[in-house]
Amino acid sequence: MLYISSSVAIPDHEIEIHAIRSQGAGGQNVNKVSTAIHLRFDVQASSLPPFYKEALLQLRDHRISTDGIITIKAQQHRTQERNREDALDRLRLLIQSVAIPRKKRKATKPSKGSHDRRIDSKKRQGRLKTLRRTLE
Repeated sequence: MLYISSSVAIPDHEIEIHAIRSQGAGGQNVNKVSTAIHLRFDVQASSLPPFYKEALLQLRDHRISTDGIITIKAQQHRTQERNREDALDRLRLLIQSVAIPRKKRKATKPSKGSHDRRIDSKKRQGRLKTLRRTLE
């Protein structure tokens, strides 16, 4: 079980985990041992509450496909167990991130001082350019 919060948990059978070979340098070990973890989680077919499903599907994240499948590849650590834990932690953090309500942005306008400073610098730059111009 992957516990997301005190009331939300994902059963192990809903998370697909495959061991694959890691990429990059590593000598002989990298060619022999499958230490990297490829995790797949189908959001739509899961037992998550509808709120989580909708929020995850609306997220613009490269790890979530258009079909609603979350794909995470963990290959940072040398052992398969630590990469498995890392992948599950990243899945948990992704799902927990949608539960945090986003603050509405309040539209603001620049202060009078900042507006005046901007206009002054533009005028100064314009004067500099006119002085550089050759008279014909």
